This record gives sequence, C-alpha cells and structure tokens, in this order.
Amino acid sequence: MYNHQFEYKTTGAPAAEAKGALVMLHGRGSTATNIMSLSKELSVANLAIYAPQAANNSWYPYSFMAPDEQNQPALNSALEVIDQLVDQIKKDGFTEDRIYFAGFSQGACLTLEYITRNAKVFGGAVAFTGGLIGEHIRQENYNGDFNGTPVLITTGNPDPHVPLSRVNESVEIISRLGARVTLKVYEGRPHTISMDEVELANQLIFA
Repeated sequence: MYNHQFEYKTTGAPAAEAKGALVMLHGRGSTATNIMSLSKELSVANLAIYAPQAANNSWYPYSFMAPDEQNQPALNSALEVIDQLVDQIKKDGFTEDRIYFAGFSQGACLTLEYITRNAKVFGGAVAFTGGLIGEHIRQENYNGDFNGTPVLITTGNPDPHVPLSRVNESVEIISRLGARVTLKVYEGRPHTISMDEVELANQLIFA
C-alpha cells in the first residue's frame, strides 16, 4: 500500500532556463498538484519545480512520532523517492547548492528528515509545520554539514499534529549540523499555511 512509485509532476521555469530547482512535498491526504499551487505565492518564478506524488496521498500511515516500525517500510520508500528525484534533478543540470525544498505538515516532516539525513549545502529549505521523524529522534541518522544552508521552520502553538517540543528538538539538531535555521512560532494558529509564513519564506529562502 505504501510502496511509493517514482512519480512526479513539474511546473515553473523550464529546467534549461531555471536558476535552480524546488522540490515540493505535499501533506497527508493531499497531492503533488495541490502543493504545486502554493508555488504561485512563492518567489520561485525562476525555479524549475518538482513535486513527487505519494501512494494513496500519504507518505507514511501514522503520526510522524509513532514508533518507527509502524511507519516502515513507507517512510524508507518515501525517502527513496526523494533520493531518486534529487538524482533526476541533478541529471537535469542542477548542482545540490541550487536545489531547494519546501513541504507542509507530513511533507514538512519529510523535508526535514531527508535534508538532515543528507546534510550538505542545499539552496535552502522551508518546513511549514514539521519536525524530524520518529518516536524518539535517533541522532545517528543525521550527519554531514549544511555549511550555512538557510532553513525556515514555521509552526502553530499548539498544533494538533506537531508538538512544539519536537520542533525545538529538530531545530537544535539541524543547527548543530551547520544550517542557518529560523524558527517562527505562531500562537493559536490553525494547522495551515498563513500568508505571513509565505512572505517569510520569500524573504529568507527565496530572495
């Protein structure tokens, strides 16, 4: 059920003319097409946009803080899809420092999990409400050096799916691996993406 196929949609600038590439990861119950529509609000007109599609519109079955075995093999399959997509983007002519990531909710968790397991100089990343995945964070999963890569994490407090304690723990690990992390917490904000977050992403990541 959760054996994700390597399927993705593209929009934005043609790869041959684009200044960079943006990987967009949709949330639970959503679609590649839906998350791509957010690109109209982002300052990414000069980027080629790639959005993979999860099997049954979900990257893994349970909460991102469920015991690890409950979300396997779906989680590894999802990470493998992003790996394949990054390989494709590199074949399309983009170096890693020109690859950006953005995701919402389940897609934000997956964004952070992927970049932190593969820490290196990326263009930048935006996690709209997310944290590193696992019942407990396993430090040994994360290594490498972001070397100043800008990362924006936004969240509501309280959020029904993502506890602020996990967001803070994630910020600490990602910062320790050398990312330039900005965390913005919105008190009482529902589980959604506000225009303020979009503007912050444009200012800090896509400027």
